[in-house]
Amino acid sequence: MNAAAVMDPNPTFLQSTDTIEKGVEFIMTNRYRSIPVVDEEHCYMGMFGVNCLLKQVIPQAVFHSGLKNVGFIHESLLDLYHRFDEVRHEPISICITQDILPVSPETPLTETLLQLYETRLSIPVVKQGSCKLLGMISYFDVGAKILAAGAAENA
Repeated sequence: MNAAAVMDPNPTFLQSTDTIEKGVEFIMTNRYRSIPVVDEEHCYMGMFGVNCLLKQVIPQAVFHSGLKNVGFIHESLLDLYHRFDEVRHEPISICITQDILPVSPETPLTETLLQLYETRLSIPVVKQGSCKLLGMISYFDVGAKILAAGAAENA
């Protein structure tokens, strides 16, 4: 069995030209932690996720100074919103991460599950030898397939 057996072949995705605001709307509405980003040819570019949103609203001085203890900085929700408002119309391409490596549909299932476990985020499935996004694999996809296999056996 391989990755194709547990992937969602119709994943939600964003275009690289979509705005951060649109990405945040997708994440908040659907309670996603991350979502794949593709270019105009449906080529997988990386993931847009909640970490981007956090990085945009945390005071930039925290990142530039390397501060680890920031308890002395007092922010309001309105302060955070104003920082978000400054970048909401920027393209999500400024926030894409390529930390999550895609798998191919032929990747063995156990290898795929181990990667899902280690990354703790949904995994893109990309056509081998190309960059075309074919699907996504989430904990929910895997869980549903496992439960369906058990139900079929007990039927």
